[in-house]
Amino acid sequence: MSRSCELTGKAVQSGNNVSHANNKTRRKFLPNLCHVTLNSEALDRNFRLRISAAALRSVEHRGGLDAFLMKADEKQLAQRARLIKREIAKKLAEAAA
Repeated sequence: MSRSCELTGKAVQSGNNVSHANNKTRRKFLPNLCHVTLNSEALDRNFRLRISAAALRSVEHRGGLDAFLMKADEKQLAQRARLIKREIAKKLAEAAA
């Protein structure tokens, strides 16, 4: 399993450890990933996702998974999040018609 957020796509970054003597060695910056179950009210379904803590705060701030995905830009979402967003949009369009 890759170390990337399934909603935002945030992944491992690389950089340098810089010592007091200014020696530089390569290191990894890992995202703070956690396993969560988020409920989609439109689909009446639960999704088990591995997302970053920052993404989890954003989801709660926006008012849930549905609101977060519908407001998010497609380019900024990871592949699995795009699929869920399309399912939600389809369901909402059916409900409106």
